[in-house]
Amino acid sequence: MFALVDCNNFYASCERVFRPDLNGKPVVVLSNNDGCVIARSNEAKALGIPMGAAAFKYQQVFDKHHVAVFSSNYALYGDMSGRVMNVLSTFTPDMEVYSIDEAFLKFDGFPSMDFAAYAAKIRRTVTKSTGIPVSVGFAPTKALAKVANKIAKKFSDKTGGVYLIDSEEKRVKALKWLKIEDVWGIGRRHAKRLRDRGITTAFQFTQQPDQWVRDTMTVVGLRLKYDLMGKPTLNMEAVKPKKNIATTRSFDHNYSDYEQIKERVSTFAVTCAEKLRRQKSTCNALMIFLHTNGYHKELPQYSRNIVVKLPYSTNSSMEICRFAMEGLDKIFKQGYQYKKAGVIAMDITSQDQTQLDLFQNSDPRHKSLMRVVDQINRTTGQQKIKLGCQDPDRTWKMRQERLSPRYTTRLSEILRVKA
Repeated sequence: MFALVDCNNFYASCERVFRPDLNGKPVVVLSNNDGCVIARSNEAKALGIPMGAAAFKYQQVFDKHHVAVFSSNYALYGDMSGRVMNVLSTFTPDMEVYSIDEAFLKFDGFPSMDFAAYAAKIRRTVTKSTGIPVSVGFAPTKALAKVANKIAKKFSDKTGGVYLIDSEEKRVKALKWLKIEDVWGIGRRHAKRLRDRGITTAFQFTQQPDQWVRDTMTVVGLRLKYDLMGKPTLNMEAVKPKKNIATTRSFDHNYSDYEQIKERVSTFAVTCAEKLRRQKSTCNALMIFLHTNGYHKELPQYSRNIVVKLPYSTNSSMEICRFAMEGLDKIFKQGYQYKKAGVIAMDITSQDQTQLDLFQNSDPRHKSLMRVVDQINRTTGQQKIKLGCQDPDRTWKMRQERLSPRYTTRLSEILRVKA
């Protein structure tokens, strides 16, 4: 049996853990630079606030209904996610962390287990240990566990946040209820293609001929079909290094000065290098891009990106920053008001499998230097050591006017209790 454990309204729930006065009240969390809504409590959903809603357009709704609005606190959310996953790992050694708020658990060798009782225990333990409410779906396959979790969450009043698909009758009923566009692994384009064929539910999808599914959706779609039929086909996956690492940001306002853009892009490049070192990888190419503000039609528009092929594989902040600057020099144009820029590390390989060149390679001294820099920055909790082209005073920050304290990762922001 497989279980999918999914945190309910995760970002909003993280804020509520340390603000219990917000339980039962509408809560939303905003994206980078406080741009749009990326998480909502059930109460906020009931007010008709959609996912992706522009914050400035819904400010009156926030004010009228006393909605608690927070900036994204990724340090807090990442730490709370780690706590949830640590608790889940005590229930089975076979676990796949699927996303920041989801994990698959596999239970082999438990033929006589009361899975309903065990699911309820998982839910109670996670909530008691972390304060985060979760929904649990049990089923014979991963795809069906996803379906079971949707039912557990959608009908939580009846299910208590737990649902099992443990019979053929339940499987068929669940798949007839699930819309084709809501099936895990079926994207928008495939959903449209299936609807054009008259397939509107997951159950109808499982009734299609194998050859047609394979021709239309490749072998991946065929595996999904078998999984939905109750035949375990999708296996547990280990955490894999990312294939691309991107650091992109919208600026707090438009910038036209080259030095300002250079500072931002260099900081993005350094962040990409840090992420590469964290997963013990190197990159062989970089993409650098610049965009003007498309919403200001009255201004001249310009958008450009460039891929820089690196002469050697590296994860050194200094080297990646230098190559990023070379790319920026080629695409930057004076006379435009830029709103967004970014750096994407591409062609990623393991740092232990780096192909050496006869004439040109990454400076071997950088490896130990970067290790020390990372250790100091982790210890201090801030980016104390930077490159000369970065802003030393960190005056360039995302707009986070509603940022909550980092209760669990910063001692100076720890929760204070008055007794």
